[in-house]
Amino acid sequence: MPTRRTKGTGSIWQRGRIWWFAYTKNGIRVPESSGSEDRDEAQRQLLVRLGELAAGRDVTPEKATIADLCALVLADYRLRKLRDIATVKWRYEAHIEPAIGSLPTSRFTPRQVRLYVDMRRRESASDATINRELAIIRRAFSLALREDPPLVRRAPYILKLEEDNTRQGFIEQGQYLTLRAALPEHLKALLVIGYHCGNRIGELRKLRWSQVDMAAAEIRIERKQAKGKKPRVLPIYGDMHDWLEWQRKRHAPGCDLVFHWHGKPLGSHLKGWDKACTAAGLNGLHFHDLRRSAVRNMERAGIPRHVAMSISGHRTEAVYRRYDIVVESDLKDAGEKLAAYHKSQRPKLRRVK
Repeated sequence: MPTRRTKGTGSIWQRGRIWWFAYTKNGIRVPESSGSEDRDEAQRQLLVRLGELAAGRDVTPEKATIADLCALVLADYRLRKLRDIATVKWRYEAHIEPAIGSLPTSRFTPRQVRLYVDMRRRESASDATINRELAIIRRAFSLALREDPPLVRRAPYILKLEEDNTRQGFIEQGQYLTLRAALPEHLKALLVIGYHCGNRIGELRKLRWSQVDMAAAEIRIERKQAKGKKPRVLPIYGDMHDWLEWQRKRHAPGCDLVFHWHGKPLGSHLKGWDKACTAAGLNGLHFHDLRRSAVRNMERAGIPRHVAMSISGHRTEAVYRRYDIVVESDLKDAGEKLAAYHKSQRPKLRRVK
């Protein structure tokens, strides 16, 4: 693209959406990304660099860039065999690298963080999404400080945006029965297990018959299946026994998976789920909402919290409490109990007078 000169001492241009600038130090042209879509901000940074040069300061950026630091994050994910590496890599390549990948770490300040947040919000990214991207950068600086020698001298403050994206979906017993009747056959037993134990869909998609012990009434979730990488045992109770036997009769030859689609693993999108939810009057219900229902039911049943957490697979009580939703019927029941209590106290108050 055409280069625009700034007072003949530097240059400024746009690459994609991001404005860049360059200045000359010791006869060497030093390009630098402003990390911003704002041309005026890029020009301001250029003038600051020129002023620092005139004052005799060393303003040459550190050799490490944000891209170099994020490469440490991806290498760390590969080393530890973390399952989210594909998602992290996609977030970096799709959003972080184009905007600030070539930005020198010495120029990455809280101001750059705010500019990045503003840019992503203009692209309609949610605060939760932006937080995941900032977490990659935060981790990158942490790993860079551990290198020998360190790749950076300091880790800047990277804010964390407040999120308000917790879903509030759940179903009552009657809705569960209605939905079960509306679902296609390959999803009925899946619903039963999810509603009773609150499993993540990823665990149930990988569940094999070798993990189901009908005699002991147990389902063993292996470490490699669990998000928290901790094996656990689920009880088989209530409708689960009959529906697991029903599912076993539909066992596909050559397929050891408990839940499948004609012998093939279930995909991330459950075929027939949305249509059945709409037919049952539960439009927009997610399978993950069964997890909230299971947690609430275990709380109502008086199951000790540590036992309930071992069934649902929650590692921290703080996250578990987010799923223990107080619904309108619970509040109404509490109100009736309080009204009865206050009514029982009225004769005593009259006698005191």
